[in-house]
Amino acid sequence: MVSSVPEWRLPRGVSRGMWDYARTDHIANDYDEYFAYNQLFAFDESVLLDEFRHPGAIVDLGCGTGRLLVAFARRGFRGVAVDLSHPMLQIVGKKADSESLPIDRVQANLVDLDCLADASCDYCVIMFNTLGMIRGLDNRLRVLRHARRILRPGGRFALHVHNRWQNLFDPQGRWWLLGSLLGRGRSRGLEPGDKVFEYRGIPNVQLHLFSLGEMRRLLRRSGFRIARVIPLDAERQRPLARPWALGRIRANGWIVIAD
Repeated sequence: MVSSVPEWRLPRGVSRGMWDYARTDHIANDYDEYFAYNQLFAFDESVLLDEFRHPGAIVDLGCGTGRLLVAFARRGFRGVAVDLSHPMLQIVGKKADSESLPIDRVQANLVDLDCLADASCDYCVIMFNTLGMIRGLDNRLRVLRHARRILRPGGRFALHVHNRWQNLFDPQGRWWLLGSLLGRGRSRGLEPGDKVFEYRGIPNVQLHLFSLGEMRRLLRRSGFRIARVIPLDAERQRPLARPWALGRIRANGWIVIAD
């Protein structure tokens, strides 16, 4: 399904491809099956369960089908699922209802989250490079500042992003990286680190890939203090071995814990 919505009517920070992604039923309906063997999902859940030990209110920004919220709600946490996609939130609701889990749902653009009150949660997460789905540096900053705003004093935040430099290990990735560094795509509004591709039948999906320094700067500018950075190995199922050896390039991405 290709959207006929004119560019000026797209929500702030949402590319045309991401708008179509959020509105397509099959993306949500097949999501859990499609990612059933994604090793990152098991690893990031184990990291967060270890970091977020005391039950409280947890907000998942870009929750997808609610895999993390279900895991936490089963342990006594109260969840808030936030996503632009109504089909995704419908699936979250079915999961919550089937187990009588305390998960509320909010359909919203992550760039515009004034609907969420200040200091309203103990934990907040933005996982699976959801931040990279937001178009534009200023909009990504807005998302992180909302995350900081809704956290209570002493609350904890978790973020996952992909590493743009890992493209050096792939021939096609090297060409994309070179073009990105040279500003190719600037005339189309692309920033260094932005990729545009077809994803599961949806054209013009835009995704931003990060460097470690960029990610750190964004978090600090948003008011976060970084407590822990976990570089991921190529299979995204464990921490990167020997991160001191060109870890900024070798890491598939990072999971960051901040407060």
